[in-house]
Amino acid sequence: MENAALALTGIGLLALGCQWLAWQIRVPAILPLLIAGIAAGPITGVLDPDAVLGDLLFPLVSLAVAVILFEGALTLDFRELRGHGRTVSRLVTWGALITALLAIVAAHLILGLSWEMASVLGALLVVTGPTVVLPLLQSLRAREHVSQILRWEGILIDPIGAIGAVLVYEFVALGLSNGAATHTLVSFAQTAVIGFGLGTAGGYLWGSVLRHYWLPQRLHSFGTLMIMLTLFTASNLLFHESGLLTVTVMGVWMANMRGVPTQPILEFKETLSILLISGLFILLAARLSLAQLGLLSWEAWAFLAVLVWVARPLAVWVCTWGSSLNWREKALLAWLSPRGIVAAAVASLFAIRLEALDVPGAELLVPITFLVIISTVVVQSLFSRPLARFLKVDAPTASGFLIIGANPVARAFGSALQEAGFAVRLCDHNWDAIQEARMASLPTYYGNPLSEHAAQHLGLTGIGHLLPLSPYRELNNLAALHFEHTLGHGNVFRLAVESSRNARRHHQQALAHLPLLFDGHTTFTRLSSLIGQGAVMRHAKISDNFDIEDYRRIHQDRLLTLFTLSASGRIRIATSAKPLNPKAGDTLISLIFPDSPEF
Repeated sequence: MENAALALTGIGLLALGCQWLAWQIRVPAILPLLIAGIAAGPITGVLDPDAVLGDLLFPLVSLAVAVILFEGALTLDFRELRGHGRTVSRLVTWGALITALLAIVAAHLILGLSWEMASVLGALLVVTGPTVVLPLLQSLRAREHVSQILRWEGILIDPIGAIGAVLVYEFVALGLSNGAATHTLVSFAQTAVIGFGLGTAGGYLWGSVLRHYWLPQRLHSFGTLMIMLTLFTASNLLFHESGLLTVTVMGVWMANMRGVPTQPILEFKETLSILLISGLFILLAARLSLAQLGLLSWEAWAFLAVLVWVARPLAVWVCTWGSSLNWREKALLAWLSPRGIVAAAVASLFAIRLEALDVPGAELLVPITFLVIISTVVVQSLFSRPLARFLKVDAPTASGFLIIGANPVARAFGSALQEAGFAVRLCDHNWDAIQEARMASLPTYYGNPLSEHAAQHLGLTGIGHLLPLSPYRELNNLAALHFEHTLGHGNVFRLAVESSRNARRHHQQALAHLPLLFDGHTTFTRLSSLIGQGAVMRHAKISDNFDIEDYRRIHQDRLLTLFTLSASGRIRIATSAKPLNPKAGDTLISLIFPDSPEF
């Protein structure tokens, strides 16, 4: 027991280190997790998952994969599938089918797998997933429409590919255990009926519970987790191995059911998924043996080459036929297809089950999948940015603004910047404020900007600066620290805070290195008061005959300078350390105070 506790604690610390390393070097977390697991398992022999967990290994992996698939399915809104263009819809349907078919043929001819095992492997390797695509897009900074295609393909292919992989596996596994084709079809029909029936019924009934708040909101996330696991277990008891299909269908149903508050559930699942994914991949990679790694001969590399250089380009060529994309943009789409978390997790679970059935070729499932994941993530992380530059499809320097808040202050700043020609995006969890911003034609994100959902759906294409204009000090602080790593030092700012001793000490310690906005004394409360009493944003053209001092005299110094725009369109933001000194030809954006003695 003590050894098991020590091993689990070590896995947790190792997982934390891998997540931190991935954040530092800006690569998908799955890469250091898998490498750490291989180093701890087959290379050094420090970790033996079967010895640590024994008979609990399979149930724990099954439950973890069920949670991962359910979370992915909970993000599949069919309205999003219809709302992101024909190219995205084709890539997640016809593109996935083309990739799977070519992978199946290559696995059979090159790896020598049976058609059944080749089908399982081909179905698994369709999935890319947002956890690997989005970190690459952040460093890639391609043109916005190309980034949007890749982002939405990664988000939508996750649950769609998972459903396809589960269905293929169920059919193959039933055929391998039953033998007779008729019996296999009957068993598969039973699996489909139970999976779709129980998943649909469970999704509808539990969605109704959440929609009508028959359960306290604080129990929504916990209750959803327990109902999902209960249905997973019950489905498996009704018919062997139908549980994965059940929870996937349940998640999709709840995601598309009107009025179901899934956002808090997703935020809870994000934390849980980080814990499960981190520990799971270290354990699964550690289960690899040197003998399995030795199976990665030239045939495995040839299979990888077909997947990357034949299947993906052909799928992109077919799916972008007749689109407005030029050949350079299509080439970048054809290059980027890293495999992700769902492929690794489901492959490991399927391998455990198929090896228990003594299926020939099952030992290749995990090492081939891990080879594809590690190779695509490493190579595409290293060369995607240079390739985008070579193809001339990289976006210009990002100059837009992510604004934390959609309150009147944030809307005033957003409107002024948008009028000046800059991309803006306002984030808030207040629905009324978001509605007001949308009525003002301002792009918005509704939800927590620090969540995993925001990482997938917020979209930072064209965004280069962050303005913390929320009334919640802690949210401003956390957002500044969170996005500084993405947007870069000097592009994330902070507001002055009230003169509370504790607030000032915390603020200075955590954020002292960030530039202090405007004159260094203006707080959110001050901005809110000014705008509430009629202060307005104004643009003024500076010339040789009209400088900033003239502008101040006209308004009797009742103004706060905010930004200057150069003739070339470059923006400068006023900070306490670098006050604005506009030159002739610059445009000055200021907040003009109300004509009142109070100001």
